[in-house]
Amino acid sequence: MAQRMKGVLAPVLTPVRPDLTPDTERFVRHCRWLLDHGCSGLAPFGTSSEANSFSTDERLAMLESLVAAGLPAAQLMPGTGCCALSDTVRLTAHAVKLGCGGVLMLPPFYYKNIPDDGLYRYFADVIERIGDARLQIYLYHIPQMANVPLSLGLIERLIKAYPSTVVGIKDSAGDWNKTQALLKAFAPDFAVFTGKDAFLLKTLLGGGAGCITACANINPHGLHALYQAAHNARADELQTQVTKLVTLLDGRAYFVATYKGIIAHYAADPGWLAVRPPILELTPQQSHGVIRDLAALGFTMPGLGAAGRHDRPAA
Repeated sequence: MAQRMKGVLAPVLTPVRPDLTPDTERFVRHCRWLLDHGCSGLAPFGTSSEANSFSTDERLAMLESLVAAGLPAAQLMPGTGCCALSDTVRLTAHAVKLGCGGVLMLPPFYYKNIPDDGLYRYFADVIERIGDARLQIYLYHIPQMANVPLSLGLIERLIKAYPSTVVGIKDSAGDWNKTQALLKAFAPDFAVFTGKDAFLLKTLLGGGAGCITACANINPHGLHALYQAAHNARADELQTQVTKLVTLLDGRAYFVATYKGIIAHYAADPGWLAVRPPILELTPQQSHGVIRDLAALGFTMPGLGAAGRHDRPAA
């Protein structure tokens, strides 16, 4: 059986140049910093990555750039779920070919009120068309964005039909009852990742695999410390710190712009501010407010810098 991914994974932010093309140099540099500072894996092309603002060809090229730069493919879980079955197959097959440890797969999200039979057929068709035993699918449940929920019955059916292929899920619904139901029904053999920082400790104690959250882009060290300490006396304190940070950031300008603005400030690199439309950059007033509040919290990003330093934080 292939090894399941676990720990803290970042849905990697995608830097773009002034002409809005992907900025591969900054992308690779940020991925290295994440792996050096607490992330056990990377999930490029997730919601935080602006994935659905990038074409299939752009995502293929960005994934190749990571592998070509020497980042371990086994630590990559790229998002490959698209509305078009053929795009999902193309992206997923390419990830398998490159040796990625898994893929994070959205359901087809344009048509709504699709019955489980239709969703099952979609996922099954992807698996059968690829036909590669190395394929490891982590389902992506984010109904508030996709408006296509993944039921326990559908997940159970997929696991039963493809036990060595459908191996986990990222639950970003933000509903602890849903995450808890997933844990009780399928963990620990089926890897349950929470998409909500505040649920990380409860997820781990329930047999979950870890987290895949936007905040891992700026706080991989804090999330990793909590992951490591889940079963010791510091766990509650570390969870409180993690929750305090993400709560401070919640409810501001669109979160992708907020997280990019934070990196731009702490890396002294304004090139990080750019986003792809329809998302808008932070205003100077919004940016100042975020940085002021982070400073009051004592927040830091160890080792981050425009020059691309990769030194690890002090123990």
